[in-house]
Amino acid sequence: MTDTDIDPIRQFLACETPDAWVDAALDSLDTLLIDHANCEKKAAGTALNMLFRYVDRPRLLTALSKLAREELRHFEQVLKVMQSRGVTYRHLSSSRYAGGLFSHVRQREPGRVIDSLIVGAIIEARSCERFHRLSQRIDGDLGRFYADLLASEARHFQIYLSLARQCAGSPIDSRVQELLEAERALIVAPDKELRFHGGPPAPSG
Repeated sequence: MTDTDIDPIRQFLACETPDAWVDAALDSLDTLLIDHANCEKKAAGTALNMLFRYVDRPRLLTALSKLAREELRHFEQVLKVMQSRGVTYRHLSSSRYAGGLFSHVRQREPGRVIDSLIVGAIIEARSCERFHRLSQRIDGDLGRFYADLLASEARHFQIYLSLARQCAGSPIDSRVQELLEAERALIVAPDKELRFHGGPPAPSG
């Protein structure tokens, strides 16, 4: 088990993951693993897209390249866990989470790059918080796997937030809070289907 301190993550996020989401995730671990694999692919893709878009920002390039590689390694690790548990990789619809967050990104530069990096930090922070919640409730190899991911997710959060501050060159606290509030709304709103970054299950009926 890792001894990663996630207090800075909790203090950063505007809310905790609802208990109802954790309970639903524990009841649908196969679906959770499949969507986790999808999230790792998307995280790598986001870093690569920014790598191509911002070739004129050399400060970003090395950091984003390293992030993309690590996200793909995580993807491979999730695949290995799925295979060990006999989980078949199948198509899942996307959650509204990432799209909802990125819909708040400004379209003009430098607002676009700053917001994109802040959103990256928020997503990594939420992943870290959820891995921690899950690792406290799941025994065996899967619980240890989630616990082992905490350090890298916390580091990715710090990298994205630091890059956002560097690109801005001025305080970004108010913008961070605006995007965190948008994230909070997505996290607490019910979802019909379980997804790794989704909200708690919607009431049936």
